[in-house]
Amino acid sequence: MDTKKRGFRVTLKDTDIAALMQALLASDRRIQRLELDSGAVWIKRQGTENSSWWISLQAFLAKLLPYSFLKPSPLLKPAAMMAREIRRMERFAEKGFPVAEIVYASDTAIVLGDVGPTVEVMLKGLKNASPAENDALLVKATEALGALHATGLCHGRPHVRDFFLRDGRIGFMDFEEEPEAVMPLESAQARDLWLLFLIVATRSVEQQKTCDEAFRLWRKQAPAATVQELQRLVTVLARFLPLARLIGRVRMGSDLRRFIMATDYLKNAVKPQAAGTYPGEAGKDD
Repeated sequence: MDTKKRGFRVTLKDTDIAALMQALLASDRRIQRLELDSGAVWIKRQGTENSSWWISLQAFLAKLLPYSFLKPSPLLKPAAMMAREIRRMERFAEKGFPVAEIVYASDTAIVLGDVGPTVEVMLKGLKNASPAENDALLVKATEALGALHATGLCHGRPHVRDFFLRDGRIGFMDFEEEPEAVMPLESAQARDLWLLFLIVATRSVEQQKTCDEAFRLWRKQAPAATVQELQRLVTVLARFLPLARLIGRVRMGSDLRRFIMATDYLKNAVKPQAAGTYPGEAGKDD
Protein backbone atom coordinates (compact mmCIF):
# COMPACT_ATOMS: atom_id res chain seq x y z
CA MET A 1 0.00 0.00 0.00
CA ASP A 2 2.84 2.40 0.79
CA THR A 3 4.39 1.70 -2.60
CA LYS A 4 1.08 2.32 -4.36
CA LYS A 5 0.93 5.73 -2.72
CA ARG A 6 4.30 6.54 -4.26
CA GLY A 7 2.61 6.18 -7.62
CA PHE A 8 4.51 3.51 -9.47
CA ARG A 9 2.52 0.35 -8.74
CA VAL A 10 -0.56 -0.21 -10.86
CA THR A 11 -3.36 -2.74 -11.06
CA LEU A 12 -4.66 -4.82 -13.95
CA LYS A 13 -8.15 -5.35 -15.30
CA ASP A 14 -9.66 -8.67 -14.25
CA THR A 15 -9.53 -9.90 -17.85
CA ASP A 16 -5.76 -9.48 -17.91
CA ILE A 17 -4.90 -11.42 -14.78
CA ALA A 18 -5.41 -14.88 -16.28
CA ALA A 19 -3.39 -13.99 -19.38
CA LEU A 20 -0.54 -12.68 -17.25
CA MET A 21 -0.51 -15.71 -14.95
CA GLN A 22 -0.48 -18.03 -17.96
CA ALA A 23 2.46 -16.16 -19.48
CA LEU A 24 4.37 -16.30 -16.20
CA LEU A 25 3.88 -20.06 -15.96
CA ALA A 26 4.29 -20.98 -19.61
CA SER A 27 7.67 -19.39 -20.32
CA ASP A 28 11.07 -19.01 -18.71
CA ARG A 29 12.41 -16.31 -21.03
CA ARG A 30 14.40 -13.68 -19.18
CA ILE A 31 12.64 -10.76 -20.89
CA GLN A 32 9.17 -11.08 -22.43
CA ARG A 33 6.73 -8.51 -23.81
CA LEU A 34 3.02 -9.20 -23.37
CA GLU A 35 0.06 -7.33 -24.83
CA LEU A 36 -2.88 -7.02 -22.43
CA ASP A 37 -6.17 -5.15 -22.60
CA SER A 38 -4.72 -2.76 -20.03
CA GLY A 39 -1.71 -2.14 -22.26
CA ALA A 40 1.68 -3.66 -22.94
CA VAL A 41 3.73 -5.05 -20.05
CA TRP A 42 7.21 -6.51 -19.75
CA ILE A 43 8.03 -9.63 -17.76
CA LYS A 44 11.54 -9.85 -16.35
CA ARG A 45 12.75 -13.02 -14.67
CA GLN A 46 15.75 -13.75 -12.49
CA GLY A 47 17.57 -17.08 -12.44
CA THR A 48 17.11 -17.92 -16.14
CA GLU A 49 20.28 -16.33 -17.52
CA ASN A 50 23.66 -18.01 -17.94
CA SER A 51 26.52 -16.79 -15.80
CA SER A 52 28.33 -13.87 -17.43
CA TRP A 53 31.96 -14.39 -18.46
CA TRP A 54 32.44 -10.61 -18.12
CA ILE A 55 31.34 -10.62 -14.48
CA SER A 56 33.74 -13.50 -13.77
CA LEU A 57 36.59 -11.69 -15.54
CA GLN A 58 35.77 -8.45 -13.74
CA ALA A 59 35.87 -10.22 -10.38
CA PHE A 60 39.19 -11.83 -11.29
CA LEU A 61 40.76 -8.51 -12.31
CA ALA A 62 39.43 -6.82 -9.18
CA LYS A 63 41.35 -9.34 -7.07
CA LEU A 64 44.57 -8.68 -8.98
CA LEU A 65 44.37 -4.88 -9.26
CA PRO A 66 43.86 -2.48 -6.32
CA TYR A 67 41.03 -0.50 -7.94
CA SER A 68 37.62 -0.59 -6.29
CA PHE A 69 35.82 0.58 -9.43
CA LEU A 70 36.59 -2.78 -11.08
CA LYS A 71 34.58 -4.75 -8.55
CA PRO A 72 31.34 -6.29 -9.85
CA SER A 73 28.11 -6.05 -7.89
CA PRO A 74 27.57 -8.95 -5.50
CA LEU A 75 26.16 -12.06 -7.15
CA LEU A 76 22.97 -13.08 -5.35
CA LYS A 77 20.42 -15.84 -5.60
CA PRO A 78 17.44 -15.10 -7.90
CA ALA A 79 15.06 -14.09 -5.12
CA ALA A 80 17.65 -11.76 -3.60
CA MET A 81 18.40 -10.28 -7.03
CA MET A 82 14.72 -9.53 -7.54
CA ALA A 83 14.38 -8.03 -4.08
CA ARG A 84 17.41 -5.83 -4.75
CA GLU A 85 16.00 -4.56 -8.03
CA ILE A 86 12.62 -3.69 -6.49
CA ARG A 87 14.30 -2.03 -3.51
CA ARG A 88 16.42 0.12 -5.80
CA MET A 89 13.39 1.05 -7.92
CA GLU A 90 11.65 2.21 -4.77
CA ARG A 91 14.64 4.35 -3.81
CA PHE A 92 14.70 6.01 -7.21
CA ALA A 93 10.96 6.66 -7.04
CA GLU A 94 11.27 8.09 -3.53
CA LYS A 95 13.84 10.57 -4.85
CA GLY A 96 11.40 11.65 -7.56
CA PHE A 97 12.98 9.97 -10.60
CA PRO A 98 10.66 8.35 -13.18
CA VAL A 99 10.74 4.54 -13.15
CA ALA A 100 8.60 1.90 -14.81
CA GLU A 101 5.32 1.01 -13.12
CA ILE A 102 5.30 -2.28 -11.24
CA VAL A 103 2.27 -4.35 -12.17
CA TYR A 104 3.17 -7.53 -10.32
CA ALA A 105 6.18 -8.95 -8.50
CA SER A 106 7.09 -12.36 -7.13
CA ASP A 107 10.30 -13.81 -5.72
CA THR A 108 11.85 -14.33 -9.16
CA ALA A 109 9.78 -12.30 -11.63
CA ILE A 110 8.59 -8.76 -12.04
CA VAL A 111 6.00 -7.34 -14.44
CA LEU A 112 6.56 -3.75 -15.50
CA GLY A 113 4.36 -1.34 -17.38
CA ASP A 114 5.57 -0.31 -20.83
CA VAL A 115 7.46 3.01 -20.82
CA GLY A 116 7.46 3.54 -24.57
CA PRO A 117 10.60 3.79 -26.71
CA THR A 118 13.89 3.85 -24.87
CA VAL A 119 16.39 6.64 -25.42
CA GLU A 120 18.44 4.16 -27.46
CA VAL A 121 15.55 3.61 -29.86
CA MET A 122 14.96 7.35 -30.11
CA LEU A 123 18.61 8.00 -30.92
CA LYS A 124 18.56 5.53 -33.79
CA GLY A 125 15.94 7.63 -35.52
CA LEU A 126 17.56 10.98 -34.75
CA LYS A 127 21.23 10.69 -35.68
CA ASN A 128 20.62 11.13 -39.40
CA ALA A 129 17.23 12.85 -39.34
CA SER A 130 18.06 15.46 -36.69
CA PRO A 131 21.69 15.50 -35.47
CA ALA A 132 21.00 18.44 -33.12
CA GLU A 133 18.18 16.56 -31.37
CA ASN A 134 20.35 13.46 -31.21
CA ASP A 135 23.10 15.32 -29.38
CA ALA A 136 20.64 17.22 -27.18
CA LEU A 137 19.17 13.91 -25.99
CA LEU A 138 22.62 12.60 -25.08
CA VAL A 139 23.28 15.78 -23.11
CA LYS A 140 19.90 15.45 -21.38
CA ALA A 141 20.68 11.87 -20.36
CA THR A 142 24.04 12.89 -18.89
CA GLU A 143 22.49 15.82 -17.05
CA ALA A 144 19.92 13.44 -15.55
CA LEU A 145 22.72 11.18 -14.36
CA GLY A 146 24.24 14.20 -12.61
CA ALA A 147 20.92 14.90 -10.90
CA LEU A 148 20.86 11.27 -9.81
CA HIS A 149 24.34 11.51 -8.34
CA ALA A 150 23.46 14.73 -6.53
CA THR A 151 20.82 12.84 -4.53
CA GLY A 152 23.28 10.17 -3.40
CA LEU A 153 22.20 7.51 -5.89
CA CYS A 154 24.02 5.69 -8.67
CA HIS A 155 22.62 3.57 -11.48
CA GLY A 156 25.33 0.95 -11.72
CA ARG A 157 25.14 0.21 -15.43
CA PRO A 158 23.86 3.35 -17.17
CA HIS A 159 23.09 2.87 -20.85
CA VAL A 160 20.67 4.62 -23.17
CA ARG A 161 18.77 1.34 -23.57
CA ASP A 162 17.83 1.67 -19.89
CA PHE A 163 16.71 5.32 -20.12
CA PHE A 164 13.33 6.60 -21.29
CA LEU A 165 11.44 9.88 -21.47
CA ARG A 166 8.38 10.69 -19.40
CA ASP A 167 6.89 14.19 -19.53
CA GLY A 168 10.18 15.51 -20.83
CA ARG A 169 12.24 13.93 -18.03
CA ILE A 170 14.72 11.08 -18.25
CA GLY A 171 13.50 7.94 -16.50
CA PHE A 172 15.56 4.93 -15.46
CA MET A 173 15.22 1.15 -15.76
CA ASP A 174 17.28 -1.97 -14.99
CA PHE A 175 18.40 -1.76 -11.38
CA GLU A 176 20.19 -5.10 -11.06
CA GLU A 177 23.58 -3.58 -10.32
CA GLU A 178 24.43 -2.22 -6.89
CA PRO A 179 28.11 -1.25 -7.07
CA GLU A 180 27.89 0.94 -3.96
CA ALA A 181 27.61 -2.32 -2.00
CA VAL A 182 31.23 -3.20 -2.86
CA MET A 183 32.88 0.20 -3.36
CA PRO A 184 32.59 3.79 -2.09
CA LEU A 185 29.63 5.69 -3.52
CA GLU A 186 31.91 8.19 -5.25
CA SER A 187 33.66 5.32 -7.07
CA ALA A 188 30.32 3.90 -8.21
CA GLN A 189 29.16 7.32 -9.41
CA ALA A 190 32.43 8.03 -11.24
CA ARG A 191 32.14 4.67 -12.99
CA ASP A 192 28.55 5.56 -13.89
CA LEU A 193 29.74 8.65 -15.72
CA TRP A 194 32.53 6.81 -17.56
CA LEU A 195 30.14 4.07 -18.65
CA LEU A 196 27.63 6.59 -19.99
CA PHE A 197 30.40 8.43 -21.84
CA LEU A 198 31.13 5.23 -23.74
CA ILE A 199 27.85 6.08 -25.45
CA VAL A 200 27.98 9.89 -25.45
CA ALA A 201 31.44 10.05 -27.01
CA THR A 202 30.62 7.64 -29.82
CA ARG A 203 27.00 8.41 -30.65
CA SER A 204 27.22 12.19 -30.72
CA VAL A 205 27.40 13.94 -34.08
CA GLU A 206 29.34 16.99 -32.89
CA GLN A 207 31.48 14.99 -30.53
CA GLN A 208 33.59 17.68 -28.87
CA LYS A 209 30.75 20.17 -28.40
CA THR A 210 28.31 17.56 -27.13
CA CYS A 211 30.78 15.92 -24.76
CA ASP A 212 31.78 19.32 -23.37
CA GLU A 213 28.17 20.30 -22.66
CA ALA A 214 27.24 16.88 -21.27
CA PHE A 215 30.24 16.84 -18.95
CA ARG A 216 29.65 20.43 -17.83
CA LEU A 217 26.05 19.72 -16.83
CA TRP A 218 26.99 16.50 -15.05
CA ARG A 219 29.86 18.13 -13.13
CA LYS A 220 27.65 21.07 -12.17
CA GLN A 221 25.57 18.69 -10.03
CA ALA A 222 27.97 15.90 -9.15
CA PRO A 223 29.47 15.74 -5.64
CA ALA A 224 33.03 17.04 -5.41
CA ALA A 225 34.26 13.66 -4.16
CA THR A 226 32.82 11.99 -7.25
CA VAL A 227 34.58 14.44 -9.59
CA GLN A 228 37.87 13.73 -7.79
CA GLU A 229 37.27 9.98 -8.02
CA LEU A 230 36.50 10.31 -11.73
CA GLN A 231 39.90 11.93 -12.23
CA ARG A 232 41.56 9.00 -10.48
CA LEU A 233 39.51 6.46 -12.44
CA VAL A 234 40.30 7.86 -15.88
CA THR A 235 43.96 8.36 -14.95
CA VAL A 236 44.14 4.62 -14.31
CA LEU A 237 42.19 3.71 -17.45
CA ALA A 238 44.24 6.09 -19.60
CA ARG A 239 47.32 3.93 -18.93
CA PHE A 240 45.72 1.33 -21.20
CA LEU A 241 45.13 3.75 -24.09
CA PRO A 242 48.46 3.09 -25.88
CA LEU A 243 47.79 -0.65 -25.82
CA ALA A 244 44.19 -0.12 -26.93
CA ARG A 245 45.31 2.03 -29.86
CA LEU A 246 47.93 -0.54 -30.83
CA ILE A 247 45.30 -3.28 -30.86
CA GLY A 248 43.01 -0.96 -32.78
CA ARG A 249 45.50 -0.74 -35.63
CA VAL A 250 44.92 -4.44 -36.22
CA ARG A 251 41.25 -4.65 -35.34
CA MET A 252 39.17 -1.71 -34.13
CA GLY A 253 36.02 -3.27 -32.66
CA SER A 254 33.12 -1.18 -31.42
CA ASP A 255 33.89 -1.84 -27.73
CA LEU A 256 37.52 -0.84 -28.18
CA ARG A 257 36.50 2.30 -30.05
CA ARG A 258 34.12 3.29 -27.24
CA PHE A 259 36.83 2.73 -24.63
CA ILE A 260 39.36 4.85 -26.50
CA MET A 261 37.02 7.74 -27.29
CA ALA A 262 35.42 7.98 -23.83
CA THR A 263 38.62 7.56 -21.85
CA ASP A 264 40.59 9.93 -24.07
CA TYR A 265 37.95 12.64 -23.71
CA LEU A 266 37.48 12.28 -19.96
CA LYS A 267 41.18 12.18 -19.09
CA ASN A 268 41.39 15.73 -20.42
CA ALA A 269 37.97 16.89 -19.25
CA VAL A 270 38.63 16.20 -15.58
CA LYS A 271 41.77 18.34 -15.58
CA PRO A 272 41.06 21.98 -14.62
CA GLN A 273 42.03 24.26 -17.46
CA ALA A 274 44.41 27.19 -17.18
CA ALA A 275 41.55 29.61 -16.49
CA GLY A 276 40.26 27.38 -13.70
CA THR A 277 37.40 25.97 -15.74
CA TYR A 278 36.47 22.63 -17.26
CA PRO A 279 35.71 22.01 -20.94
CA GLY A 280 32.60 23.86 -22.06
CA GLU A 281 32.50 26.12 -19.00
CA ALA A 282 33.95 29.30 -20.45
CA GLY A 283 31.32 31.98 -20.09
CA LYS A 284 28.91 29.61 -18.32
CA ASP A 285 27.40 30.35 -14.95
CA ASP A 286 27.24 27.68 -12.26
